[in-house]
Amino acid sequence: MDAAEALLAPDVVFTSPVVFKPYAGKAITAAIPRAASGVFKNFRYVREINDAKGRDHALVFTARVGDREIDGCDFIHVDDNGLIDELTVTVRPLSATQALAAAMGEQFERIAEAARTRSL
Repeated sequence: MDAAEALLAPDVVFTSPVVFKPYAGKAITAAIPRAASGVFKNFRYVREINDAKGRDHALVFTARVGDREIDGCDFIHVDDNGLIDELTVTVRPLSATQALAAAMGEQFERIAEAARTRSL
């Protein structure tokens, strides 16, 4: 997770599959996947899709959240310095998305605290 965090631009924007408003900044964007790693079980990437210029990437994944199978995709855009400046996550089906929202909602206070600590 530290290596992934090092790839984030300071002004990265994270768009969650379960929250309408995007999160801005490296600290919160790093804290959310750290928490998700404890929520997802059997997480694995199954495919990578890249654009010809190497700036846009789609990482398709599967996992379990509780008793739900989940399929998802991390859409990543990198800036001129090769750092991730946009990260958008999508997941399906709806029942798994709802399970993810509930599980991550239970973690939100800890996520917010981790982001505050990292941004100090």
